[in-house]
Amino acid sequence: MTAPESTSTRPYLIRALYEWCTDNGLTPYVAVRVDDSVQVPREYVKDGEIVLNISFDATSALQLGNDFIEFKARFGGKPREILVPVGRVIAIYARENGQGMAFPPPVDMLAGGDATVALADASAPSEPMAVDPESSEDRVVQLVGVDEGNKDAGGDAPRPPPASGGTRPALKRVK
Repeated sequence: MTAPESTSTRPYLIRALYEWCTDNGLTPYVAVRVDDSVQVPREYVKDGEIVLNISFDATSALQLGNDFIEFKARFGGKPREILVPVGRVIAIYARENGQGMAFPPPVDMLAGGDATVALADASAPSEPMAVDPESSEDRVVQLVGVDEGNKDAGGDAPRPPPASGGTRPALKRVK
C-alpha cells in the first residue's frame, strides 16, 4: 500500500488523544466543523462549529471508529444520538489545560480559498491557523503550551486573556 492509498491518521490520533485524556483524568473535547453530514443538535452550533464533551461521564455507547464518532448524550436534559464523520473533527483537546491536537479543516472548506481553523471554545487556544489549500490533508497541527496561571476554577466559563507577560498557547505545525 502506498502513501496515497493508506488510511487517514486522523481517527487513530483522535483515539490516542482520547485515551491520553482519560488516562490522565482530563476531559476530552472535540471541535467539529458542522455540515449536513454531522448529526448534532443544531441549536448548539455556533459559527458552523460545535464543541462536544466526549468523556465517559458525558456520553453513553461511545464509539471512536475510523469513519465516525458515535455516541448518545443529553443536551438540555434531552437524550440525543450524535454522529460525527471523523473528517469533520478539527481538534481534540483536554478541557482542563487545552493540550491536544488540531487538524486541517475539511476539504470543502479549502475549496473556498482562504480558510482558517479556529476552535469554537474559549477554553482552548483561539489563535487561527492559516491553511494552505494545496497542502496534504494528513498534515497534523499540535496545540502546545498553556499558561498554568490562566486555568479556570473548573467551571465552563471562558477564561480571560492572560495578563501582560503571560504565555499564550500557540499552534505548532508537525509534518
